[in-house]
Parts: sequence; C-alpha cells; structure tokens
Amino acid sequence: MCAFGIKPDISHRGIQTRRQSEKITAECLKTADTAVTADMTTQLTDSPSTVFFDLETTGLGSSCDIVQLAAVSGSHTLNLFMVPRCRIDPGASRVTGFKVRRQRLFLHRRPVLTNSLKEALVSFITFLGMFGRPILVGHNIRRFDCLVLARVLDEFGLKAVFQARVAGFLDSLPLARQLLKDSGLQSFKQENLVKTVLGVSYAAHNALADVQALQKLYWALRPTAGHIQQHTFSLDSLNTATVKPVRLPGQSNLCENFQKAVKVTVNGTGQVIRLLDKTKGV
Repeated sequence: MCAFGIKPDISHRGIQTRRQSEKITAECLKTADTAVTADMTTQLTDSPSTVFFDLETTGLGSSCDIVQLAAVSGSHTLNLFMVPRCRIDPGASRVTGFKVRRQRLFLHRRPVLTNSLKEALVSFITFLGMFGRPILVGHNIRRFDCLVLARVLDEFGLKAVFQARVAGFLDSLPLARQLLKDSGLQSFKQENLVKTVLGVSYAAHNALADVQALQKLYWALRPTAGHIQQHTFSLDSLNTATVKPVRLPGQSNLCENFQKAVKVTVNGTGQVIRLLDKTKGV
C-alpha cells in the first residue's frame, strides 16, 4: 500500500525525510504504470478485466442529466459529450467548465463534438464488449454515478443489455478507506488521494482526466482479490427509482441497430475520438 498502510512513527528517528517521501511517491508511480500495462497484457483469463469510468452531470440532483461519459482500460479510452436535456446548475458549470449556448455544448468556452445520450450509452456498451465482461471501477459511484447510469439505462430500455456486458461494479472510495485506514488521511476525495498516493495533481472534474488518474491510483493501491470481492456490487443491488422506459419503434434491438449504423472511430492511441453515422456518410 505504498507505505500508507503503516502508522507513522512520530519519534525523531521515525520522521521521514523529504528524500524518502519522494522515493515512496516514485515507487508508487512505478507500481501504477507497471500494473496498468500488466493488466492489459498478462491478466489471467479467469479474472475479469477492469474498466474505469466517470460521469460529469448537470448537477447532483436525482433528475440530473449526463454531460460527459468517459472510460479507460489500459491505453483504450472512450470520451463522449452530450448536450444535456436540462439546465446545467451554475455551481456544476463553475466546477466542470461546461455550458450550453444555442443547443451547443462548450467546455471552457470551446465547442465540443456531441452525441445523443442514447448514442453515448450504446457506444459505452460497445466499448465494454471489447473487454469481455469487465468490472467497472469508479470513485463514489455507488452513491451517485451508478444511480444516474441505472436511471438512463432504464429510460432507453438498455439496462438488461448493459448488465450482460459487465461482471459488476467496484467503488474505489470505500476501497481506499479500507486500504488507507491507518494513513491518517482526512479526505478521501479522488483528487486528494491522487496527490497523496501518486504525488501528482491533475485536471479534476474532467471525466477523461478523472478515469486516467483513477486507473493509476487503483493499481498503486494494489487491492487483493478479497478486497475487490468485498466492494463489488451490481446495479440491481441499488435502491433505484423505477423509471418507465421510453419505448420507440424498433428500440428492442437498439444496440444491434446502433452498431450497424454507427462506426466507432479510434485513433492510434486507442482513444475513441468520434462517432460516424454510416447512413449519412462521413
């Protein structure tokens, strides 16, 4: 646990020097980079793959909408934006940098390419299919992200298809609290954990940056199979309000139809950069 699982010795001999602290941070970074590579190349066939995901939303309310959906597994990334169907809370806008003007989405005053929420969800399902039935990892997802995700999957009748593509969910917040319970940390926010464990800062509240940082943090924490099993859960275990799905003609085969009509374009680094509608051309 990168020395954070050991209670610090506050005696004169036990005080760490700055050089020793920097060495610990460097070892954590090396462990994280090595583990990310190993996860994609030498993972056991009987062990689920790991995909890290995050949502940026219009706010924290129960009816908020998704603005950005990002996921990463090794060097493969998915990063999609949506024009939300409701107003972005001013507080959320200040934190994330998202604003909507004339039905266009802007991130820090720059326009971004967007897809509909339905397209983004099916693209996410398609992305997950690249890794068998992975475990989805996110920070504080049990209390927020998974509730939002379950609601919109229900809305479009995609929950069953989605659940068939994943082995379960893992919330890194209680996992980190367990692994670092003797570290003396006061805050287990992801941004603080990354700074403490990895010794780096990053652009928090951008879903893609969040999942990339979480992937390194997760492997630096080095959870055991027992830890993973203890903190794994399913969407069905959540107390989600039932939302009547919006049924459209032909929606029962939405995933298959979308895969036929839309091409997921990936750049040389494995990052999904845009979706192309085959029915309309490039």
